[in-house]
This record gives sequence, structure tokens and C-alpha cells, in this order.
Amino acid sequence: MKKDNLDSLFDDLKGQFDIETPQNNHEQRFLEKLKGNTLTSNEVKTPSGFHWKPLLAVAAAVVICFSVFTTLQNQPETMDLASVSQEMSETQDFFTVTIENELKKLNKERSPLTEAIISDALAQIQILEKDYQKLKTDLTESGKDQRVIYAMISNFQNRIDILNTVLEQIEDVKQFKINTNEPKNTI
Repeated sequence: MKKDNLDSLFDDLKGQFDIETPQNNHEQRFLEKLKGNTLTSNEVKTPSGFHWKPLLAVAAAVVICFSVFTTLQNQPETMDLASVSQEMSETQDFFTVTIENELKKLNKERSPLTEAIISDALAQIQILEKDYQKLKTDLTESGKDQRVIYAMISNFQNRIDILNTVLEQIEDVKQFKINTNEPKNTI
């Protein structure tokens, strides 16, 4: 099929090809022109002066590599309770799961009546979370100092205490609402 297409193409172009013989000394004139161009192009391509661009690129690459290396070397990875020991890892997991469960309970209790209490509690939790991030840095810098570890555990306990207290307050508010809405039967 392709051969048929080629044959038909050549049949269509028949009579349009340039089949005349070139003039005498055509080859010699072509070679002279070719030699003339190579001399000109050789003169242009001859190096003159100092090539500073490749050296500048190498210097820039060295500076970038050096700065990345020093930046990575100066920033140690922050540690948390899980990196201290297996027991501390289990402790951190326990506190994390407990806090997540308490937050889910808290979010289920959201209502216009409890919104202020919940917002305040979440703001306090956020402050404790920021403190925990600072404690992680302190733990890394101190090399697993026991005081920092106790402070981290205390931070987790404080978060749980806040959440439990808020849930109790919400129950009190709900109970108060029920009691104030009950009709009073007096005899």
C-alpha cells in the first residue's frame, strides 16, 4: 500500500524534476566557495580572551552545595517522646489517642449554648500544643533530659484535664437547661 502511494506521488511529480546537467567547473566553484566559508568561520571561531562563564557556573554550584550542606547540618531533627524509648512511645500514643477521642466528644457537644466554652477550651489546647512544640526542641537540645520528658507528659495531662473539665461544664450547662425548662408543679 505504501509503495502504491510512492508510485502515485512520483507519477504526479513527473516532469517537474530538475534534470539539467550543471555547467562546466561547477564542482570547482562549489569547492572554492566551501573553502572560503571555512576560512571565515575558522577566523570567527578562534578563541580570543579568557572564558569566565564556565568558571562562574562552577563557582555558583560550589557555593550552593556548600550552603545546602551547612543548612542541613545545623538543623537537627526534633525529637518527641516516641524517640526517647519504647515506653515513652506507648505513652505518647496513649495520650494522643485519648486527646483525639476527647476532642471528638467535645465536637459532638457543639451547640450555640456551648460554643463559647468549646472555643475557649480549643484556644487553651492550641496554646499547650505550641508549648509542646517548644518542649520537643528543648528535648532535642538537652539530649533527652528527664525534666523535659516530665514536662511533655505534664503537657499531655493538662490537655486531657482541660478537655475533661470542659465536658463536665457542658454536662452541667445541659443539666441546668433541663432543670430550668421543667414545669414546676406546686400543690
